[in-house]
Amino acid sequence: MGFAHTLGARVWRFDDLKSLLARATPLRSGDQLAGVAAATAEERMAARLALADLPLSTFLNEALVPYEDDEVTRLIVDSHDAAAFAPVAHLTVGAFRDWLLSDAAGSATLAALAPGLTPEMAAAVSKLMRVQDLLLVAAKCRVTTAFRNTLGLPGRLAVRLQPNHPTDDARGIAASILDGLMYGCGDAVIGINPASDSLAGMATLLRLLDGVIQRHAIPTQACVLTHVTNTLRLMEGGLPVDLVFQSIAGSEKANAGFGITLTLLREARDAALALRRGTVGANVMYFETGQGSALSAGAHHGLDQQTMEARAYGVARTFSPLLVNTVVGFIGPEYLFDGRQIVRAGLEDHFCGKLLGLPMGCDICYTNHAEADADDMDTLMTLLGAAGVTFIMGVPGADDIMLNYQSTSFHDAAVLRRLLGLRHAPEFEAWLARVGITDAQGALLPAPARHALLEDLSSR
Repeated sequence: MGFAHTLGARVWRFDDLKSLLARATPLRSGDQLAGVAAATAEERMAARLALADLPLSTFLNEALVPYEDDEVTRLIVDSHDAAAFAPVAHLTVGAFRDWLLSDAAGSATLAALAPGLTPEMAAAVSKLMRVQDLLLVAAKCRVTTAFRNTLGLPGRLAVRLQPNHPTDDARGIAASILDGLMYGCGDAVIGINPASDSLAGMATLLRLLDGVIQRHAIPTQACVLTHVTNTLRLMEGGLPVDLVFQSIAGSEKANAGFGITLTLLREARDAALALRRGTVGANVMYFETGQGSALSAGAHHGLDQQTMEARAYGVARTFSPLLVNTVVGFIGPEYLFDGRQIVRAGLEDHFCGKLLGLPMGCDICYTNHAEADADDMDTLMTLLGAAGVTFIMGVPGADDIMLNYQSTSFHDAAVLRRLLGLRHAPEFEAWLARVGITDAQGALLPAPARHALLEDLSSR
């Protein structure tokens, strides 16, 4: 099935649906690396115009990755809710964009629509949108999840406190946790990327995190971001696991590169649910994604990296996660070359995830060999805050000394909250006020000379 569009005196032809989507995508280095990007701005515009005229229902009739070869495609197709899709089934991709931007598409309407949208539909319409369009629609999408606190409520911004340490040193991690809590960070999760794959070491980290949370009655959740099979073993060993973490991608082959299947993810989710550690909800999964992961594994099936990223969200939503995080600039400039590409990709990811019904966060980040800097990250952070992002990262000094990349800091989150009038997760906000870190409205108070948290974590 081919597509064509006349632009000026030239007729532009696109061999198939995946080619049309790729050529319509804003320029990025990963698509150039894969050989699927438009060669010129004129070709890109012709592809967008052809895509705008495409019936939205086309994506129900043409699989971009063959159904018989790919369990992610089967999941997307078999879980599609035709009744939820019915209100927009008659629209083209371009008309769908216009409808999303209209007052007819309110928060409740978009929430009801989400099960009827495929990831490819979300990716397609995002390619026709300006930055302001991505912000406006994402801001209307409200997705609420809960474990020990409630995330995603309007006017709220949560932060993952990321106290990584290059040797998993308990005192270094404790110092970072204290620093983050004193800035009011940690309501999304206190999550550590372990430096070692040692199960004994990860058990120590889990006990440390659980001890702090339980001893001080902090209404938040902990996570050691290790492979799902390790988390299963830790749960079998009786360790205090709150959330199951896993990196995921948009094809069966890419997920095989991560060492996972959908069956394995279901097993881990069931095991975490059986622990019943949540107090206000039972969303127990934490997923991370990022444009370019499938391409880097040679598992993108000729798709552009943003469409493949959206397919990863199709995997995520079947497991009702507490958190989904696009680690947008982490893979490197081969996939997102500079600050401009990183900003656009982060906004696309957030839009697509929210439209599909996911609690989207973003690790607003870059590697030191990318053509990006902290000003670019400030721009993306502020735009995502305006778009209603569920959570961002809180890293000491914005510099992760274990993973060696640049992210957002504890004080960045404080700036964003003050600038946009955003508050913490409600249960966490009440705790912060109770222990004297903030006032009742969530504003930070001067650090007390002595504090129970300070005494406890300083002794570790």
